[in-house]
Amino acid sequence: MRTRFIQWAIPSRRTVRTSPTSGRPRGRLRPILALTAAALLAVTGCGVGGDDAAATTYADAKSSGRIKVGFANEAPWAYLDENGELTGYAPTVARAVLKRLGIDEVEGVVTDFGGLIDGLRAQNYAFVAAGMFINPERCENSDFAIPDYQVGSAFMVPEGNPRNITRFEDITRENVRVATLGGAVENGYAEQAGVPGNLIEPMAKQDDILRAVDNGDVYGAAILDVTASWLVKNNPGAGLEVTPSFNFSDRPDVGTFNFRLDDDEFREDFNRELRALHESGEWLQLVEPYGLTAANEPDPAMTTESYCTA
Repeated sequence: MRTRFIQWAIPSRRTVRTSPTSGRPRGRLRPILALTAAALLAVTGCGVGGDDAAATTYADAKSSGRIKVGFANEAPWAYLDENGELTGYAPTVARAVLKRLGIDEVEGVVTDFGGLIDGLRAQNYAFVAAGMFINPERCENSDFAIPDYQVGSAFMVPEGNPRNITRFEDITRENVRVATLGGAVENGYAEQAGVPGNLIEPMAKQDDILRAVDNGDVYGAAILDVTASWLVKNNPGAGLEVTPSFNFSDRPDVGTFNFRLDDDEFREDFNRELRALHESGEWLQLVEPYGLTAANEPDPAMTTESYCTA
């Protein structure tokens, strides 16, 4: 399956910050986006517009075999590798599903995480492959597939975790600033835990979060446990560690793919093939390279409806 990438909106969104804001040594971090400006412009121009443009509706995608998918460039969920190729858990699973539906070419459209659903509603792409959590607010503006994985939250902190931050309440106790991904559930969790707003620093990109923690601009980051483990594993010289995983509520968070409201045929066909991947065991083989394990398989009793209404 051939994959192309285009950038939505302004190119500066994909600029990776490289100038330090403190005296800590640089060059240790593995960048999330390994594209030069020239390479970015080159891939941005591929197949945009005209008869060769990928589809933003299921009907057109079935006809042409090409489809646009929205993602947020957040490893290991959906991101660009060092060659500028769209990869990660969500695109890998999506390709397997789409191939079963006769759609062989995927074109990625990068968008800040907080703008993914707005871009979906604006028909900038046909669906979102970013591993987004199901929650009532998001269900008001998009329709989710069946739960595809379950996961917890964790903190990415300096080695030794000198301030002993393991829960959101600890942020208030220690009066430290913690980064989050803009639009992610951790922002709501911090608010529900009574963390003062000035101690939470939402950031647009995962790369910004990693650099902020590494620089000491913030004490740590509240992110998904799989994400935190991936970042620490791939940046062994950064001097960071991951706290034990936890669930903010009495049940795990679940994530999956999401579609435009009332795009029922696409969602139902996608669900059928996604469910088959889980039942056959192929899903686990697809996601293991991105740090997900059998523990991330959602309980079959979990339903999209229950997470949309709770």
